[in-house]
Amino acid sequence: MSSARLPSPSTYRYDTEEVVMPTARGPMDVNIEAEPPFLEQDGLKLNRNLVRKKYSGDLVGAAEAQMIGAVTATPGSAGYVAIEHFTGSVGGRTGSFVLQHSGVMNRGDARLTVTIVPDSGAGELAGISGTLEIHNEEGQHSYVLHYELA
Repeated sequence: MSSARLPSPSTYRYDTEEVVMPTARGPMDVNIEAEPPFLEQDGLKLNRNLVRKKYSGDLVGAAEAQMIGAVTATPGSAGYVAIEHFTGSVGGRTGSFVLQHSGVMNRGDARLTVTIVPDSGAGELAGISGTLEIHNEEGQHSYVLHYELA
């Protein structure tokens, strides 16, 4: 049984407000451990994945996420949700926080929202808020974190 994986578009569109916030940028290594689909019916595949990331650049640390994905029978149409726990440093402050992902592809038109869960920051990252963009250029992942620290 093959595992279902979400398509990996190179560019996601983000619905964000124009707000000036500190920004962290850099590359990240992503390792996805896909499980076999837990449902395959009418051309639809649902599966769970364990995602491990290593961030470098302005955001330094590691993260682990649980992702649930749906791949449809229509090429380029899929969706996923995930909860990611990051531990490391941002802007010279260390601690941890949680990111919530929601991604949808509609026949290749990809939209992704990744938000820091309110009040999830710990250590010197207590009070952090913001959003994360993920970019994938030919298999090379990078991020842009727009954040505020209380």
